Amino acid sequence: MSSAVPLHLSARPVPYPREVHDRLEVEAKQIVDCYPQPRSALLPLLHLVQSVEGYVSGTGIEFCAEQLGLTGAEVTAVATFYSMYRRTPTGDYHVGVCTNTLCAVLGGDEIFAELKRHLGIQHGETTADGAVTLEHIECNAACDYAPVLMVNWEFFDNQTPGSARALVDALRGGEQVTGTRSGAPLCTFRDTARLLAGFPDERPGANDGEPGPATLAGLRIAHRLNGQGAEAVPEQPLHQPNSEAAPGGAAGTEQDGGR
Repeated sequence: MSSAVPLHLSARPVPYPREVHDRLEVEAKQIVDCYPQPRSALLPLLHLVQSVEGYVSGTGIEFCAEQLGLTGAEVTAVATFYSMYRRTPTGDYHVGVCTNTLCAVLGGDEIFAELKRHLGIQHGETTADGAVTLEHIECNAACDYAPVLMVNWEFFDNQTPGSARALVDALRGGEQVTGTRSGAPLCTFRDTARLLAGFPDERPGANDGEPGPATLAGLRIAHRLNGQGAEAVPEQPLHQPNSEAAPGGAAGTEQDGGR
């Protein structure tokens, strides 16, 4: 008596529709032409294909390989090395909560636990409405305003469980939300991927924003020690904690989990 052994072989990726492929081919050429060696364009090309489907699919990998004369294995090796390239479908807003050491001890773990409970999803999962994908992530290099989270790679500083909950509610409600350090409203994950591919950011205020005093504290001390005086680094207004003015007018409180 013979028994079947399932191999679970993956299906060959379905090519992009012709109009999508043709548009991407033109845009890919614009990117590749910026580099003396075509293969150097792989990182922005991966962002470009991520802007189409919200993640780097097998179809996107084959497209990049085709444009650069690489093998699918070579492209896959890069796409799976960098965490900014998603390998599963991603919501309109990728919410990453820093749970590395400093953010964790200042409340990052509590924030992540609250968002999992509030959204009803776990690490790497997406809400049923397709709006929010939640992840805990490693250091965002933003310890000066810990605990922090990022939405589509935009910073949200000085977070609390309450302010984080208000933030994701605003995102799911279609409200206009602006990051702590940016002058422009958030765009979707796919639009962000297109910007990271190197295409212009035409949002008004996208390049506005100043570093806060916590970010400049070390520089001010260095200037003082070198006799240049603290005035060599102009004072900047503090970033407003989202616990005071959360998106949509909601605020974090002791009662609702804020600090």
